[in-house]
Amino acid sequence: MRAVVQRATRASVTVDGAVVGAFEGEGLVVLVGVTPGDGPAQVEYVARKVADLRVLRGERSVAEAGAPVLVVSQFTLYGDARKGRRPTWNAAAPGPVAEPLVDAVVADLRARGLTVATGVFGADMAVELVNDGPVTLLLESAPEA
Repeated sequence: MRAVVQRATRASVTVDGAVVGAFEGEGLVVLVGVTPGDGPAQVEYVARKVADLRVLRGERSVAEAGAPVLVVSQFTLYGDARKGRRPTWNAAAPGPVAEPLVDAVVADLRARGLTVATGVFGADMAVELVNDGPVTLLLESAPEA
């Protein structure tokens, strides 16, 4: 599982002209990609890291600050553009595998007491954010053995 974590001062995701998830003020935008073989261990790792990373101002985590998180599924995190001009998506998990795992990341974050907004899995989404810092991190969990 891969997650791109961006510190933001505001963010939103729009589908078909309607805002489906947003926050104002300091928080994190988390783009989540899933690969075959990911499971509960990867979900827990990503959720724990997102909740506990001390990347907000004052070296605080979203858990400490009570800051919001916007989670957006993004299969393109597993795109491979090493050959040719067209990336391949072979390493991305198919929707029926990926969607429940992205939902599980959201559920785990909420179980940790965080306020979590989301995009719509599989939809054509417009994601807007003001990256603060800028701070952008890549999290990558090891696949289950």
